[in-house]
Amino acid sequence: MTGMASATGSSAAPHPAFQAGLARKALAAFFLSGLLFSFLGVILPVWRHHLNEDFIVVGNHFLSMNLGIGATLAAGRFFRFRRVEIQLATACGLVCVVFAYLALLPPGVSPWWRIGGVFFLGCAAALLNTAIFQALTPLYRQDPAATINLAGALMGAGCITMTALVAGTFYAYSVTTILLFLALLPALFLVMYARTRFVAGPEVFYPTLGQALTQLKRPAAVLFALLLFFQFGNEWSLAGWLPLYLVQRLGISPASALVMLTAYWLALLTGRFVVFSVLGSVGRRRMLGASVLAALFGCTILMATDNRFGAVVGILMVGGGFASVYPLVVERMGGRFPHYHPAFFNAVFSFALTGGLLAPWSLGLLSDQFGIGVVMLLPLLGTLMVFLLLVLIWAEARFRERKDAAA
Repeated sequence: MTGMASATGSSAAPHPAFQAGLARKALAAFFLSGLLFSFLGVILPVWRHHLNEDFIVVGNHFLSMNLGIGATLAAGRFFRFRRVEIQLATACGLVCVVFAYLALLPPGVSPWWRIGGVFFLGCAAALLNTAIFQALTPLYRQDPAATINLAGALMGAGCITMTALVAGTFYAYSVTTILLFLALLPALFLVMYARTRFVAGPEVFYPTLGQALTQLKRPAAVLFALLLFFQFGNEWSLAGWLPLYLVQRLGISPASALVMLTAYWLALLTGRFVVFSVLGSVGRRRMLGASVLAALFGCTILMATDNRFGAVVGILMVGGGFASVYPLVVERMGGRFPHYHPAFFNAVFSFALTGGLLAPWSLGLLSDQFGIGVVMLLPLLGTLMVFLLLVLIWAEARFRERKDAAA
């Protein structure tokens, strides 16, 4: 839910078969990306954080992952992998190592040891997404909408898989066993990319963070980036804190809370398929407006409910409401910026993920001061901000159309 990379020119253009084949295999890495970015939301109850109110410690896990992403992007110039599959294999290997490290930590260890391990998960996520966006270039140029939809579906499937696996093994296995089992998933990807052999492709160029931010100079690009920043913050703050919220606020068991988190991811993923099936008869603006209203009602229900049924209704409404925002906004970005390399979307995606991880960190600080009930307030306010940014984007587009017509 992601480094900035772009291809430099070379003396001989790579063969289209190389690009298409690499893109198809790299696209599968979005599944692993979903596993990574849903990891903290499901593992915190496994680490027994639902039994106490160490909310700042919980938030620091999200901050650590964000720092890992930022540090890797800032040092991107030092990671000059000529072959994208090597970078993918490196990221997968790092995920395996971190999961194994976390699995072998003793139960009573200081949480800072786990927080340190999560930092390197952020590093792996940055490497992974840098390589994915680099390899997606040929598929994106052929069919941007299909590429975005498939990437979102694979990432959502990764989130569902992570949550369902941990929910199903919560009482059956120890923390060590669960984490070692999770380490097998990136190991499979590591084997796949290690066995992949392609002809030499374009060299990957890693711009500095400042160079990447120059892609966001246009007002419309800034509005799109801010909208996705808040939207990712809404989605991931809910995904990161929902199990703890349900356990401490409603007294639901951790395993049941993880099942309800799985329902949230299912609603999010299913909603994205439903959106595009009815889009022709509803229209994009109406769909986005209805989605924002559904998310607002869902957050309100989750704040007010005191029973399982109300929680399920609120979760499904929020998941369904959030479903259409990201794909429709990215589709509109592709229409407004058709000349941009997909690395532009990588820059925006990375900025958005920063919001996705800073929001749950800030929830740790707020919950420490005001209690766990504030967890649903931030997505509620964030959804209102998304609505405001949508209005500004529509106004900017209308102003631009009138300006072009006058010219």
